[in-house]
Amino acid sequence: MKRKYFKVIKSILTILITVWILFSLMVYFNQNNLVYVPTKGSNYTPSNYNLIYEDITLTTEDNEEIKSWFIPHNNPRATLLFLHGNGGNLSSRLDSINIFHQLGLSVFIIDYRGYGDSSGIATENGTYIDAETAFYFLRNEKNISEDDIIIFGRSLGGAVAIWLAKKYKSLALIVESSFTSIIDMGKHNYPYLPITILANIYYPSIERVPNIDIPILLIHSKEDDIVPYKFGRALFEAANEPKHFLEIYGLHNDGYLTSGAVYTEGIDKFLKYILER
Repeated sequence: MKRKYFKVIKSILTILITVWILFSLMVYFNQNNLVYVPTKGSNYTPSNYNLIYEDITLTTEDNEEIKSWFIPHNNPRATLLFLHGNGGNLSSRLDSINIFHQLGLSVFIIDYRGYGDSSGIATENGTYIDAETAFYFLRNEKNISEDDIIIFGRSLGGAVAIWLAKKYKSLALIVESSFTSIIDMGKHNYPYLPITILANIYYPSIERVPNIDIPILLIHSKEDDIVPYKFGRALFEAANEPKHFLEIYGLHNDGYLTSGAVYTEGIDKFLKYILER
């Protein structure tokens, strides 16, 4: 009887270990698709909000073509470089573009490689190159001073924005609904897998943010259903002064809309602070 019992236990353990190994392999080989979820094509443009815009294609140092929009403001307080999250494409961000325009900002938004009408396939290093190319364009082609550029990143874009702000001087950095690292996100979503060993995409924002010496605004919702609030707070705690934290409400993908005036007035207050320093 005992032998039969141990045989059943052994069979169950074998099945569990096999499933664990197979799931680990699936995460390892499929992580690019888990991190990057692009949508091809752009069905809407800023003209749907009656905003004048320039449709621009940038060429990166590794010869990828990056689709972008420049939405000028008649009397801009500054220019916001918009680095979006891991899903959709730039046409999914029209509500945000309109909000920033109403706040008196010119907006420059790009689609990473593999997103929308941009060429190539998204990678971690690729997103860095794409953001850097956009920054060069504003500085060298649009002749916008670094002191007039605000780097903004939402979710995955927050990690790219932190990388860019660490490398280049700018007026300020705004990071919304972002994470400490992809490894931390992996551990949150797959707590029983050896994520540290499996990961080959990193975005180690928590290591980079202490090396940024410009004003930072961190935005996060306690109700965020994708990136835990604690990650936003950890980034804030690791950041240097001057730093500000804006707590919004709502889910990950709609908090900026759900929060309404809390969101817009919070950003406006930060803009007044950085422009009056």
